[in-house]
Amino acid sequence: MRFAERELKPYSEPATPDQLKVGETYFGVQFLDEDGFVPVLEPKVFIGHNLKPEDEDELYFQDYASYQTGIRYDTASAEDESVFETGAEKHVFEYERALDVLLRCSLRREKGRR
Repeated sequence: MRFAERELKPYSEPATPDQLKVGETYFGVQFLDEDGFVPVLEPKVFIGHNLKPEDEDELYFQDYASYQTGIRYDTASAEDESVFETGAEKHVFEYERALDVLLRCSLRREKGRR
């Protein structure tokens, strides 16, 4: 098996609000350390814009697991094990762009070992 070669940009490319589609899965990528050696990849489902009346330009995401079990923002209760969040858009990527972030991490890790 061979992974296709690709040119990586030196910066990340999060999904933009106009790219997001309700019900689609995106990937949150964050790092647990300052050097960017320990990534966390978390699938998130985009569930909409401005879901509360007082919202202005808020983007909402839900954890993948609860979305897959049928829990929805409008009907979720306190007993449901679900996570709804806003402000995650700076760290949310389409799959290929999340992969780019992880590949750059791999290169940093490789450099860091020398």
